[in-house]
Amino acid sequence: MSKKAMDKGILEKILTGLSDRNIRFSELRNLILSLGFDERIKGDHHIFTKAGVAEIINLQPLRDGMAKAYQVKQVRSIILKYKLHEEG
Repeated sequence: MSKKAMDKGILEKILTGLSDRNIRFSELRNLILSLGFDERIKGDHHIFTKAGVAEIINLQPLRDGMAKAYQVKQVRSIILKYKLHEEG
């Protein structure tokens, strides 16, 4: 499976924490995939796992296509905890 190119703009937007309510679900999903996570989908739940990361990320889009703010915060904390933003 090939890693998608990381969107540094979205990564920066998520890491600043200033616009958690203004992140599109598709942008968050693509960022997670670019960080090397594997995805499985069950209904509207997108479940992401990665070797070496204990947490499982479980996301569901809002009806307007945006990511849920608390899920953006969870992703940010995992990125920072495992220093995933330093890998790319």
